[in-house]
Amino acid sequence: MTHTEQQPLNSPFSAATTAEDVMAGHDLSGVTAVVTGGYSGLGLASTRALTAAGARVLVPARRRDIARAALRDVKGSEVVPMDLTDLDGVRSAAAHIGDRIDRIDLLMAAAGVMAPPERRVGPGWEFQLAANHFGHFTLACELYPLLAAAGGARVVAYSSAGHAMTDIRRHDPHFRTGYDRWLAYGQAKTANALFAVHLDALGKDDGIRAFALHPGKIITGLQREMPLQEQIDAGWVDEHGNVVAADFKTASQGAATGLWAATSPLLDGRGGLYLADCDAARVFPPDTPMDDNGVRPYAVDPANAARLWEMSLAATGATPPTR
Repeated sequence: MTHTEQQPLNSPFSAATTAEDVMAGHDLSGVTAVVTGGYSGLGLASTRALTAAGARVLVPARRRDIARAALRDVKGSEVVPMDLTDLDGVRSAAAHIGDRIDRIDLLMAAAGVMAPPERRVGPGWEFQLAANHFGHFTLACELYPLLAAAGGARVVAYSSAGHAMTDIRRHDPHFRTGYDRWLAYGQAKTANALFAVHLDALGKDDGIRAFALHPGKIITGLQREMPLQEQIDAGWVDEHGNVVAADFKTASQGAATGLWAATSPLLDGRGGLYLADCDAARVFPPDTPMDDNGVRPYAVDPANAARLWEMSLAATGATPPTR
């Protein structure tokens, strides 16, 4: 992919589009999907929409009891225990999935954390990079044969406009020299975007196409690490936690771009794109202001994506994708 391919596609949808709008007319009978975080927020809205269209959806979840309760009335969904920060557990979950199904048509990496206090996991990894990127990276590598077996799979990685805060900090990706929770979040979201770029390059000959996206601004469980006063000061909510920001989306609207990435015929034969508001985003150079529909060049740069991929392989010990 080149930056010239990262251009709007004249999608019929917009920021106001809902999950129901995107899924209208789609019959996903026989489709098998894996949706991380598919039991809360945008992930739950996605699981509901996919199963309503006939898909079978496996939901890897760290909080399995909460997941089972949330999905109790969602026919066609199944919970698979998994913690994205425990890579041995990720591999076990992938093996469990492989024992139950013979292909994956759709992998949605919707789980994530945002701006928590400093936390370390594994061999001292920064928590957000581990949870948002390394866990999904390892899961995708482990599930690659099942994705290839579908003969036309799509992978959808949830990034964010927050990626504009920073490129990958190659000099200090784990913030050994001083922690900034928002820069750490931005780095993890850049990693999500670059993951899709290189996975698409590796997978397209096997029919696997990958996309990253900004779902929009939505109040979900993602804000659970943020004090209420911080959200009030940001102009997002009032003192009761009610959304007051005019540019925030509903959960259904927030899920729309991911579902569009999963199903839109406009994306047939394409991949490695960064999406927003149910369309491909425009590239905004680093020295220009960027709106929430845009993407920074470093987040869709193939060479940058390849470097992150090699760094991720070395860090996680993941098996490189093979059919």
